[in-house]
Amino acid sequence: MSRNEPLTDPERRCILSGEHGARGALIRLALDADGVVAPDLGARAPGRGAWLSPDRALIATADAKGRLRGALMRAFKTNSITVPDNIVDRIAQGLQRRTMDSLGLANKAGHLIWGTERIGDALLNGRARLLLHAADAAPDGIRKLDGKVLAMGTGIAVRTLPVGREELSLALGRENVVHAAVCDSAGAARVTSALDRWLAFNGTNEVVTGAIAPVEIG
Repeated sequence: MSRNEPLTDPERRCILSGEHGARGALIRLALDADGVVAPDLGARAPGRGAWLSPDRALIATADAKGRLRGALMRAFKTNSITVPDNIVDRIAQGLQRRTMDSLGLANKAGHLIWGTERIGDALLNGRARLLLHAADAAPDGIRKLDGKVLAMGTGIAVRTLPVGREELSLALGRENVVHAAVCDSAGAARVTSALDRWLAFNGTNEVVTGAIAPVEIG
């Protein structure tokens, strides 16, 4: 590979659907020391892993019918595994936590802003790279900010979070955060990657509420 070529995320195969996807977009499960299956969303746990498409309905159905356990035994090459009854909920909680943690990191780095006026200014002067709306944001507020994104044309990703202002505010340690923006390309890419996997898991088809262009690091 040339040093000038962009790094690509290796693909992995879902043990349930057989579909391939970038490893950063899929969900990795691993075994702990006691043989209990656990989400490994950062893909850092040692040993063999099992990969799943980020599809809550697919995983829940397979779990209910016993197909998930069978697929995991084949993937881990052992029958000595324990699949927790709440494995689907544990995945969901982990995806939410990783998204909120990525927002928290952007906030600590000073790259996250909130408030309609501040965000509007950041959009118009080209500083904002990612615009976020809480799930319960008022339609008028969304239209106002999305209109500024459209006016800019490209370069700004827009997402609606699957949680409301209360959970968003709690994650950021602020009060009444309804809209937020990330003003750093690398930070925006990290948040978008985590959030899109969470949205896909929830079966949210329309992850974009306004104009979108790829968020690039660099």
